[in-house]
Amino acid sequence: MQYHPLQSPTDGMAVNGPIEPFVKMHRSPSRCHEQFKKLDESTESEESYATLTLKDGRTIKLRHLAPTAGSDIVLDVRSLYNDEQVCLYDPGFNSVASCASAITFVDGALGKCHYRGYDVSSLVKRHDFLDVAYLLLNGELPDTAERRMFEDVLKSEMLVHNRIKEFITTFVPGAHPMSILSSVLSAMASFYADPMDQRYMQDRAMRELACVRLLAKIPTVVAMAYKVLIGEPMVYPRADLSYAENFLYMMFATPTSPFVVNELHAQVIDTFLSIHADHEQNASTSTIRTAGSSLANPYACIATGVTSLWGRAHGGANEAVVDMLTDIGSVQKVPEFIKKVKEKKCRLMGFGHRVYKNTDPRAFVMQDLCHKVFAQMNAPDPLFQIAKALETVALNDEYFVSRKLYPNVDFYSGIVMRALHIPKEMFTVLFAMGRCVGWLSHWKEMVEERQIKITRPRQLYVGEAPRLLPGEKREKNKASEPSTDDKKSS
Repeated sequence: MQYHPLQSPTDGMAVNGPIEPFVKMHRSPSRCHEQFKKLDESTESEESYATLTLKDGRTIKLRHLAPTAGSDIVLDVRSLYNDEQVCLYDPGFNSVASCASAITFVDGALGKCHYRGYDVSSLVKRHDFLDVAYLLLNGELPDTAERRMFEDVLKSEMLVHNRIKEFITTFVPGAHPMSILSSVLSAMASFYADPMDQRYMQDRAMRELACVRLLAKIPTVVAMAYKVLIGEPMVYPRADLSYAENFLYMMFATPTSPFVVNELHAQVIDTFLSIHADHEQNASTSTIRTAGSSLANPYACIATGVTSLWGRAHGGANEAVVDMLTDIGSVQKVPEFIKKVKEKKCRLMGFGHRVYKNTDPRAFVMQDLCHKVFAQMNAPDPLFQIAKALETVALNDEYFVSRKLYPNVDFYSGIVMRALHIPKEMFTVLFAMGRCVGWLSHWKEMVEERQIKITRPRQLYVGEAPRLLPGEKREKNKASEPSTDDKKSS
């Protein structure tokens, strides 16, 4: 078996080489660490409890848990089923806090999103994706030395094992990039670690190593997946390019012609990755935590997140927006389309959000980038004109305003990606590339804050009551019939 240079066949994963100083760097525990400890502290104050009264007359005291931001009232029901055989019915978990987290806070009512306490809209104007990634993973923005070391170690890890490259080439031309990405991430566990190694749970350096490797290699894998899609030869990363520049270079460069990365396009990719980096407990992040709760290795966990994100209702929404705008066809047909939406003959994609009851702050960031890109092109995409017309009508129509259907981040992101010549089949893969650091941050937090308890939700069973098999029923009836002697005596 061939082993990665940073991995020895005896210990499964050796932390050495250029990555060693970074993964062994001392970092102070998160200032939020004490908040996690308080979750298990009991209190005697009656004001700290709510009372649940059941139909059988029982009353149950439920402790209030206080969030550090927002006005949500959170009740601790962790022991409710074990102690009282009472469970809560909530398909979709809309009213259930499945975990405690100090990473991202979303205020749906005010239309705000914060990474580690920082407003995302302000953060992405002053810091690039690598700063954001470091912040999410470690709780604080990097200083100059930390930033330099983080960037250097990511660049040193961007290459993938040659067998992984060979594996990617086995996919048929035209294979969906999400199928390639999820498969390759699962396979990485065999190349870079012992998949059954549980030292991830005890060794911080090993966790850092896995996070860095995944974050570094995912743009390389995504670009390789694109080359498979279009049938072109794969291109390797360059040490002189930034994270976003390297991605665009690997996407669009060819061995036979030079390629100069457009500075604005690199900025767009960088910002796109930053605003998609995390969004607290969505479907894919919850999937990561569920997989992690079984002590699966981080490569397998991230692969499950990709699979969950693949769904059209989650990561595929911006692709659906482009399809919708294409179907509308022209600005003149927008009123007709709006009429169909009101008659429920078609869906308005890219408007409204499960969490945001106001505007999506990330949408304004993408809208601004959209204007910058098309100003540079000096040739607006017809779909952009349709999108602006659709947005104007929807924002001024009482039907949509009363339902709080405002543009979300997906509404403009697909149009921006098109302007960068990125096909719609790649939209969800780019989403995964940005979200990877959020998934890793949640996996890392779950392990380090000792929140690992295997996910095992209850259910409301509505099937058949216990019953006998047909043969068992006949035997039971036969056994209950009086014997011949009983009949004679009667």
